[in-house]
Amino acid sequence: MDLHGFLKALARRWPTVVVCLVLAVGAALAATSLSAPVYEAGTQLFVATRDGGDTAQLSQGQSFSQARVQSYARIVTTRQVTVPVLERLGLRATPEELASRITAQAPLDTVLIDITVRDTEPRRAARIANAVAERFTEVVERLETPKGVSGAEPKSRSGGGTSPVSLRITQEAVPPAVPVAPRPLLNLAAGLLGGLLLGAGVVALRETLDTTLKTAEALGEFTGLPGLGVIPYDRTAPKQPLVTAGGHSRRAEAFRKLRTNLQFSQVDNPPRIIVVTSSVPGEGKTNTAVNLALSLAEAGVSTCLVDADLRRPCVAPAFGLVQDAGLTTVLIGRARVADVMQQVAGGLSVLASGAVPPNPTELLASARMAEVLTELAEFHEAVIVDTAPLLPVADTVGLASLAQGTLLVVRAARTKRDRVRTAAESLERVGVRPLGTVFSMAPVPKGGGYDHRDYGELPAPRPSVPPGEPVVPAGARAAGER
Repeated sequence: MDLHGFLKALARRWPTVVVCLVLAVGAALAATSLSAPVYEAGTQLFVATRDGGDTAQLSQGQSFSQARVQSYARIVTTRQVTVPVLERLGLRATPEELASRITAQAPLDTVLIDITVRDTEPRRAARIANAVAERFTEVVERLETPKGVSGAEPKSRSGGGTSPVSLRITQEAVPPAVPVAPRPLLNLAAGLLGGLLLGAGVVALRETLDTTLKTAEALGEFTGLPGLGVIPYDRTAPKQPLVTAGGHSRRAEAFRKLRTNLQFSQVDNPPRIIVVTSSVPGEGKTNTAVNLALSLAEAGVSTCLVDADLRRPCVAPAFGLVQDAGLTTVLIGRARVADVMQQVAGGLSVLASGAVPPNPTELLASARMAEVLTELAEFHEAVIVDTAPLLPVADTVGLASLAQGTLLVVRAARTKRDRVRTAAESLERVGVRPLGTVFSMAPVPKGGGYDHRDYGELPAPRPSVPPGEPVVPAGARAAGER
């Protein structure tokens, strides 16, 4: 996933980023409010040599002090310093605990040692810092005092020996007025940054695990088939699932584009019998088949729509037609095609499914089905066949081999890649000619009112028609989703 795709994913999944941001900021604020304030008191010591006199001796002493001062800073947290400080101040802590609250630093090219102490009480922090500085001075001077002849270590303060270095406190610690921790602004900034990183990570993980296809371009790259149409989601689809001749909605225009692309996709050998199918239910195949047929009839193409989904037929309810007499009636020899063919406004011929049979797979793959399709193709320029989904049942695989081309409908951000691949491979195994894909229920641009929850299965309003004309669309519950 490139940067542009990742930014689009962030925009699409912005609620996830907002939730992560709120959680991280909330955690930062909670940590700030629950943390006890910590105060820091500091003192500073100056390290000098006792040898004084001419300039050469002073320079040598300066170099000696700078060479030793880094080692002195490491002595501050040793038990020689912390244990006496604990005893002197009567603190209830271990030497290791006290050492963890002490920091000593010796800036480069200086003879200064900065000692800082952290504590939850400002006065106690100052007292500990001053006590540590005093004890540290004693320890260093004792360590630097040369031993006597007998091997005893004389004390420099008692006159038994002289230490070559001298430590003096240049700045005593005072109780701090402002705590150094917690730092609300820093914690808030860390929470904001952490929330953004967490949100971006969650989005990247979801995009990696999400195997659905989000764009028509991604669908084309994945299947290698031309994308013949992108059908956007339309908020008015539940009330009017069928496009009308005079409609100028996004959805109506999308079906007109699908019609045009289909007509120009196979100029040298245009297919007349076209099967419309999908991998699983709920991808909009019936809606696509019905509206494609209406769009072709609108353009003056003699079109017949066949409901070959003998599992869950939906075409007849979409138009308010009789469903009991239709395709199955013809296949079992009880009627001719002309006897059960029904007409709807706009010049579209509809062959309903008829009664639901117990053996739809055998009927659809029979020689009689091939004869019916051939007969329909003789009297119509285009025969659009709505079929059952490919993966749940085997009905469409046998029927598709009788057609001259197929359209594979894929629902945006819902159909998984493995299902699309399996569906395409199943068509290829039977030698079906793939015309292309239709990307259905695609999100519209921002401000277009896209909301997948509104794409329901509600009945369409029954429009008024001139006397003698068949009633057109009513009750298209399944047509909107199948």
